[in-house]
Amino acid sequence: MTARVLIVDDMLANLKLLEARLVAEYFEVRTASNGAEALELCDRDLPDVILLDVMMPGMDGFEVCRRLKADLRTQHIPVVMVTALDHPNDLLKGLEAGADDFLTKPVNDLALITRVKNLARLKLLTDEMLMRASTEEQMGFAAAMGGEVVEAGRSGRILLVEDREGAAARMVDALKADNDVVHLTDPAEALLGAPDGNYDLLIVSLNLQNADGLRLCSQLRSLDRTRHLPIMIVVEPGEEDRLHRGLDMGVNDYIVRPVSTSELLARVRTQVKRKRYTDFLRSRLEQTVEMAVLDPLTALHNRRYLSNHLDTLFQESADRGRALSVLLIDVDHFKAINDTHGHDAGDDVLRELALRLRRNIRGIDLACRLGGEEFVVVMPDTSLDSAYLVGERLRQCIAAAPFIVGAHDRPISVTASMGVAALEYETDTPDLIMKRADQALYCAKRDGRNRVVADAA
Repeated sequence: MTARVLIVDDMLANLKLLEARLVAEYFEVRTASNGAEALELCDRDLPDVILLDVMMPGMDGFEVCRRLKADLRTQHIPVVMVTALDHPNDLLKGLEAGADDFLTKPVNDLALITRVKNLARLKLLTDEMLMRASTEEQMGFAAAMGGEVVEAGRSGRILLVEDREGAAARMVDALKADNDVVHLTDPAEALLGAPDGNYDLLIVSLNLQNADGLRLCSQLRSLDRTRHLPIMIVVEPGEEDRLHRGLDMGVNDYIVRPVSTSELLARVRTQVKRKRYTDFLRSRLEQTVEMAVLDPLTALHNRRYLSNHLDTLFQESADRGRALSVLLIDVDHFKAINDTHGHDAGDDVLRELALRLRRNIRGIDLACRLGGEEFVVVMPDTSLDSAYLVGERLRQCIAAAPFIVGAHDRPISVTASMGVAALEYETDTPDLIMKRADQALYCAKRDGRNRVVADAA
């Protein structure tokens, strides 16, 4: 894949070297020689990934990173800190500034290309989810995440699969202060436990004595419940081929033995932070999709969903010669309820009616609010006679007990009229069935309301 990469370094030789390596992989590269120039370039044209040197005169890389992550326009751009520093706190300082990854000078070619490609893919995914699910509330959350990156990466639930006792003990000791760590030696046990463990990160050794760590990674990537679980692999020096295979199957990060505890902590916090943020975006996207097909007042499906889903249910029933019935429901004298008790009371009536509706239909039935005080229930595998009985049961349920409405919990009597129609003719269409149900509903209202009328055609 290609992406726009900004390299920031005050040493011309470093700039040219990194630029040549990335251009050879078909990345679009821009360069800046200081922090101020980098911020100006980002303001004009947003890159996909930033490689940022730490030690620069004037404004160092930590300050540049902090400013980027504090800006709503640039806080989602992945930042890779490039440093020659080896003090244990330097990586954590970069994390606190908001860095997404780390490279140590001299930069390894494989590490450079791998991390830039992974972060570019992440940026593409994040951009797409933000575009589909962005609201002011979500952007506010994103700003909070950008400002609290340390807390976002703490208290992770980590699953470590390592059968070397000493190596496992060192990693658990390093991680347990900030995380809940579960250590397993058997990959089969990990495969069974990972889907139900609510983990934020899986760490797998590729050098398990009696198993293939890559196979475990592959199996977890193929499961729906662990498809998005971040995976970090622990590799030996010189295992480039196996590392490439792991990255190709979707491994998120890696660390080379001997494992540096400061690097391990930094990478774990980055992965935990990233998972929580993408989980949030994914959840918001799912909520956005739900909002598009659900009625906000009653939480039933809306007319838009009905128009699409009814066609599918109708076609399945017609193709298989199965029954299909539609029940239209209209609240009697609803305008009078609003005029007498207020619109809030009217809303309470509609919400309570939706609850009673749900309790009296099957899971396979589709209940929707058409709008106003009108509802519809689509019932697969249900004949006209059976649908009539369902309607009568619903009518009695609505009329039997008063509805409690308003701030003072006033009880009011509510009734509903209903019309039923079914798939009966070869020439039937969803529109024709709905029309016949509507005609039946009209007859129910004309004949005195609080009654169920079957197909009046």
